[in-house]
Formats: sequence, C-alpha cells, structure tokens
Amino acid sequence: MFKKHVSRELSAYCQGELGPDESRRVAEHLLGCRRCRKELDLIKVGIQFAEQIVHAPAPASLWSDIVALLDRQPSARSAKDRNPPRIWRTIALTAAAVIVISAGFVTWYAFHSKDAPWQVVNLSGNPTINAGSIGGEGNLRVGEWLNTDGTSRAQLKVANIGEVEVEPNSMVRLVKTQINEHRIELARGSMQARIWAPPKLFFVDTPSAVAVDHGCAYTLDVDDSGATMLHVTMGWVALVLGGRESMVPAGGRCNTRPGIGPGTPYFDDASDKLKTALASLDFEGGANDALSVVLAESRNLDTLTLWHLLPHLNQPQRGRVYDRMAALISPPGGVTREGVINLDQRMLDGWREEMRPTWQREDRSIWKKLLG
Repeated sequence: MFKKHVSRELSAYCQGELGPDESRRVAEHLLGCRRCRKELDLIKVGIQFAEQIVHAPAPASLWSDIVALLDRQPSARSAKDRNPPRIWRTIALTAAAVIVISAGFVTWYAFHSKDAPWQVVNLSGNPTINAGSIGGEGNLRVGEWLNTDGTSRAQLKVANIGEVEVEPNSMVRLVKTQINEHRIELARGSMQARIWAPPKLFFVDTPSAVAVDHGCAYTLDVDDSGATMLHVTMGWVALVLGGRESMVPAGGRCNTRPGIGPGTPYFDDASDKLKTALASLDFEGGANDALSVVLAESRNLDTLTLWHLLPHLNQPQRGRVYDRMAALISPPGGVTREGVINLDQRMLDGWREEMRPTWQREDRSIWKKLLG
C-alpha cells in the first residue's frame, strides 16, 4: 500500500525540523502506516532516554586517561604493537572526542528543551496569566494558568509544533512541555488547536477525557459540568480515559461526560435521530430501542460509529451491529462474524483499516491553508 516510507524523515519530524509541507506529508503517511508509527515510537523512546541523562562535565583527567589506555599494552606483544602508528592514536582520540561531544549535545538539547515557557499573544481584551495582565504578549510557564474573561481571547504558541487559540471565558494551564510531550489542561471554556507534529506529542487534559493529537486541527469545548465536546476539522484526534478510547477523524465529533469518559464518535452530518439515540446509548443507559435507531439511520460513513460501539455492547447486540456493518461495507478476508462478536482485536483492526478511507473525507489542501 505504501510505496515510500518516511523512516529517514522521522527524527527531524519528531524534533520539529521539517518545513510545513514536509511535516504535513509525513503526518498524513503516519496516519495510515503502522510500520512508520512503530519506528516513530522507538525514536520517541530514545528521546525519553536522553532526557534522563544527568548533565555533568567531563572530568579534567579524561584526555590523559585515554592516552594512557592507548599506550598500555600487554607485555607479550611486540614493541611495534606497544607503539601503534600515530594515525591510529589520532583516530582513537578523535572518536573519543566525538562521543564526548555528542553525549554533551544530547544532554544539552534534552535539558534546554524542558519546561521552556510558551509565548502568549493577546488577541483581544485583557487575558491574564495567574491574574496578572500580559499586555500585548507574555509567557506561560509550567503550572501557570491563562485566563480569559467574556471579552478576551489569546493565542498560545505550542513550543515549535503549533498554535492554540483560547476563546472567551476559558481557563488553560500549562502542565508539561518537553521534546517528547507537550500537555495543557482545559478546565473550562473553548480552544482551537492547530498542530503539525508527530502523533501523540500534544495532549489536552479535560475534566472528562484526554485529547491526544495525531497531527490535526480541532476544537474543544468544556462546560461548567466538565462535559466536553470535540470537533475535528483536520486529521485525527483520540479521546481517552482509562481503557476507553474514541478515534475521531476530520468532520467528526465526540462527547464526553465526567465519570464516564468519551462517548461514541459520529460525523457532523449524521441524522438527528442517530445522534439522539447515540447519546442515549453512551450516557443514559439506552438499550435495544436506541440501538435499533442507530442501526436504521446508519450510512456507509456511519460505520465509524458502529465500529466504536462494538466493545460497549453485549454479544447479541454486537451480532446486530456486525450484520449492519457488513451490509454497508463488506469485511475483508479473514474477518468473520464470530470473531467480531468475540472482539478479536486482529479482526477489528483489519476491518477498521478497510473502512478508514471511507471515513477520511477532509480536503488535503486545508493543510496548506492552516500551516501557511
């Protein structure tokens, strides 16, 4: 399926060194390529390891110790062996220097990329940081709150990976900012994010779920009860809480509730009957009657909703969902009714990949508009 993988670009992509067009291309590839996503995860593990390195200067005796080790040879070896040519000593010393310098650079980069403040730009009104006015611009540090009143708006520069616009009557806290994770908390209000970064690098904590960015643009709204609405306009976003996860593509929405977590994703243009019945299933204990409405109202596009419903239903209900999904989009080879009813993960993943092109409807040109 993928003629050209992006392995060579992953390190630069992970560190924000690619231009907007290249970043977009790699992000799009990662959405559908499991092999490259696994390689990206390995790179991120390496970055996490680098962040644990303790910053310490090399001891003054390092160079003399290296020379002494090179000169020290077993007595059984010849005089020639005990005195290697100068070129080899030079090569060995150069290699040792490269190792020391490289280790120092990795340590410096990891150290200096941690907890750097984010720039805040005043878009309107009088946004504040920890109750202090920011004027035209300011800096938001880890642990600090950005607040907007009814007439204020602000823009957050998310390190070097994107932007967040904070709407009126909102509270946002910077939780963490490091090379492998940038995280904020949206306690109340509304925000719009535009992120051109590797998947699972930008996170937003809300009172009822965590939004996990997969290289995209989206809006989050949190009301006074802690309920959250996610609306994705580009790419994909995952909403997670505990063992519950909903993957939402462009054009999709998903609601959450405190104490329950994410509901089932649906598309903007799904029927009102489907949306009402889905809310009953997700948050009100609705049973067979609500499920019947969802099944009757489902189109090919709504297989997104049906696929996400499967783990949250009993076996007879899963059988009904399977039958409707199979009528809309035929399952690929190796996916059986019995396997899906029993939640065979390999089969569920295989069918999802078969349906994914149906769910991805966004205009790719929007990337240039958002990133330009």
